[in-house]
Amino acid sequence: MLEKISQKFGDIVRTIGGKSQITEKNVEEAVEQIKLALLEADVNLRVVRRFVNATLEEAKGEKVLRAVQPGQQFIKIVHDRMVALLGEGRQDLVLKGPDTTSVILLLGLQGSGKTTTASKLAYQLKGKGRKVLIAACDLVRPAAVEQLSVLGAQIGVEVYREEGATDPVKVAKAALAKARHELFDTLIVDTTGRLQIDAAMMDELVQVRDAVKPDESLLVADAMTGQAAADIAKTFDEKVGITGVILSKFDSDARGGAALSLRSVTGKPVKFVGVSEKPEGLEPFYPDRVAGRILGMGDVVGLVEKAQAVFDQDEAEALEAKMMDETFTLEDYLDQLKRMKKMGSMKGMLDMIPGLAGQVDESQIDTSGMKYEEAILLSMTRKERTNHLIIGPSRRTRIAKGSGTSVAEVNRLLKKFEKSKLMMKKMAKNKGAMAKMMQGGQMPGSR
Repeated sequence: MLEKISQKFGDIVRTIGGKSQITEKNVEEAVEQIKLALLEADVNLRVVRRFVNATLEEAKGEKVLRAVQPGQQFIKIVHDRMVALLGEGRQDLVLKGPDTTSVILLLGLQGSGKTTTASKLAYQLKGKGRKVLIAACDLVRPAAVEQLSVLGAQIGVEVYREEGATDPVKVAKAALAKARHELFDTLIVDTTGRLQIDAAMMDELVQVRDAVKPDESLLVADAMTGQAAADIAKTFDEKVGITGVILSKFDSDARGGAALSLRSVTGKPVKFVGVSEKPEGLEPFYPDRVAGRILGMGDVVGLVEKAQAVFDQDEAEALEAKMMDETFTLEDYLDQLKRMKKMGSMKGMLDMIPGLAGQVDESQIDTSGMKYEEAILLSMTRKERTNHLIIGPSRRTRIAKGSGTSVAEVNRLLKKFEKSKLMMKKMAKNKGAMAKMMQGGQMPGSR
């Protein structure tokens, strides 16, 4: 995610950030590098010019050149300018209360990921306690209605569809009537897309919009199309009217041109980004966090939130208790592996750590060990995972065959597990001892 632009900006930050003194020439050189990085990221040219001119004007002032840490002051200016470029704070959905039906209209070109985004958004809103209905109004793309029905079934959200329907306006109206009658508080309308913008599509979308009177009209745009996404958003806004943008395939976007161009070109905020194909793969868009990642500052808050979403507080305490009383098993170990996978790719997590954004290549990360370990654990019976001491030579041979690994790899995992148990027990005890000392007002070495 944003690897190329993060690497470019990371190099600029490292070059000027540590300088105890900088001159106007240093500033001009750094700003020129920023301009090239933004152009390579496929940011809109007018946006680049405004960003560069504003940064240069502010950075050449006495506040920077005579600052105690001028390099750091310059980086702060670049960071603040980038946050302003991306959108000045998180923009949430504007929806009505639970006693009435809020309507979200999804717009976009064919192939932008609109249908999968509809299901992801429904999954997120369902998780917040809303009762969601999705209307299948894409009646042009083959199997679009069927795809939406399958996705809806996977997340437990009802999809309104009409077999053989040809009029999306009629389907949208009927879906809204059903939502109101059956007390759904949210209706998501998935509309028809085209390979390119044309008058017929826009006329149809205007009719659907007028029929359902949406509270939110969100454009789903492919992040990998760069500044073209901003131009598409501008056209949709002029023709239909949009309240915000969802950038799909954001996890595959190495450049960042779409995110950096959209707000300035359209005046509309990016509200969500698609970060995986999974139902939970839709995240709120935080301009300050994205700016931090681009500049190599990471996103520690985002990393913590990912962990909190996967590791419940009560479960974490139960796990700590198991470590203390030595009841931690291979079943628990397998559970932790699965939870780690839910947090996303290792590359994505490393990019959220300050200083590592854009610095670690995918080829440098070996995740095969986790895959093999999971395969070995899944080849064991539940009884074996609960009590690893019963896994003798014959069982190890069977497990190796079942997992497509070797007996040596099974042995390695069991040894690693034993060492992990000892280490975790020590960590848990040290934490407990420290907590007792703190409660008693004592610190290590005090009398």
